[in-house]
Amino acid sequence: MGKKILLVDDDDALCDSLMEQLQLHDEFELRVSGTVKEGLDLLEKEYFDCILLDVGLPDLNGIAACRSMRRNGIKTPIVMLTASDTDTVLVIDAGANNYIMKPFRIGVLLNAIRSELCLNEYSEDADLLIGPYTFKPGSKMLIEDVTGKKVKLTEKETSILKFLYYTGDQIVNRDTLLVEVWGYNSGVTTHTLETHVYRLRQKIELNPSEAEILVTETGGYRLVV
Repeated sequence: MGKKILLVDDDDALCDSLMEQLQLHDEFELRVSGTVKEGLDLLEKEYFDCILLDVGLPDLNGIAACRSMRRNGIKTPIVMLTASDTDTVLVIDAGANNYIMKPFRIGVLLNAIRSELCLNEYSEDADLLIGPYTFKPGSKMLIEDVTGKKVKLTEKETSILKFLYYTGDQIVNRDTLLVEVWGYNSGVTTHTLETHVYRLRQKIELNPSEAEILVTETGGYRLVV
């Protein structure tokens, strides 16, 4: 499944065009809302990787909507769509990450989306999806998507998950993980790492003895996201 993009714009022709264009790219999944209210309703129900927000909307000015989203704790990257260059300073002041002037080429929009997704992924504010959880590294917390249950993590547990997440589907050997989490001169042993992994599994696995998220491979560990 591609990155989920929320487009909030009441221009039906533009929405149809973007829907058609983005469907050509497997990396994106687009949802469309014609009003700020509809957009906020979707944000409450679903996770989105990026928001495309028009300035001129029927129920609320997009700049005011962006400011409201930030005040309410929405940290998802926001790219504003504006037809006036007089809005550019205002949209950034409101908390937008980027803006694009209308009319625009699809390639320009795709580059902006990819850029913000890349920057956000490595930010402490990023929400990362791991199995049935949303992982919030900055808060040292996992939130179970179905129940909303919060799982608090220690500093080291957070660092272990972060490094394994950004390594992708590769196996990370124990020595590498020790260096990345504890540092070169820490003097800790693999037993320390194994103890932390054991405790982490107690928190996140349905059956810790048969791990399905943080799995043991020959020589190391791998995170199944």
